[in-house]
Amino acid sequence: MPIALITGCSSGIGRAMADVFKAAGYEVWATARKASDVAALEAAGFSAVELDVNDGEALARLAVTLAQNGGLDLLINNAGYGAMGPLLDGGVEAMRRQFETNVFAVVGVTRALFPLLRQSKGMVVNIGSVSGVLVTPFAGAYCASKAAVHALCDSLRLELAPFGIRLMEVQPGAIDTRFASNASREAELLIAESSPWWPLRDGIRARANASQGNPTPALEFARDVLKAVTKDKPPRLLRLGNGCRALPLMALLVPKALLEKVLRKRFGLDKAL
Repeated sequence: MPIALITGCSSGIGRAMADVFKAAGYEVWATARKASDVAALEAAGFSAVELDVNDGEALARLAVTLAQNGGLDLLINNAGYGAMGPLLDGGVEAMRRQFETNVFAVVGVTRALFPLLRQSKGMVVNIGSVSGVLVTPFAGAYCASKAAVHALCDSLRLELAPFGIRLMEVQPGAIDTRFASNASREAELLIAESSPWWPLRDGIRARANASQGNPTPALEFARDVLKAVTKDKPPRLLRLGNGCRALPLMALLVPKALLEKVLRKRFGLDKAL
């Protein structure tokens, strides 16, 4: 039975992937930060682990536990969140928090579990986003973090190849998850009357909810990831979900000045403050 570890399984695509891979015959180790979510995962039959992906000591303990229980064949780096709001309102601290979870943890988790993946000649799947390809206002920290994930994937894929470890990057479009509600909550924490962007608060809220326009069901997304992972030659890049192809194509083909004009109008940035 192949063994998979999936981070960020409390809800959304993480939980959907855990369910789908378990049904396909994988032994799934599912991680979450909150004890209540871990309990729910245990009740569903997963090997559940309470894990902060930025905790180096916890990652070391997890590596030992996996080694004692059969090793690891597949790592899915899924944990992450979307920081929303003007970049200058959030400042460096908001950027740092965003990168710690969305970027640094990808390296930290993979590094901790590398010996097990090397032993099994396993596979790493990193969840990026089309938001790292088509950058929008009021999501600069999130877009930058996912663009960084894309760059890390390209480098790490080459560096893991001599060890027989494959790497696949997934760039979701709009998927039906709690992402929008969580992003909206993050945005509301930042929106304040003292902000120079206070008159544009409706645009900020619109961006936080933009990912939920005709979203693809999370289970459909998870099944497509499973299908790709189990191919003899998995793709290096997998785009799934509504907008996953159209948005990168826009970023590639539409002149930058025109694209910026469209985005300014879409999010209320076409008027002087």
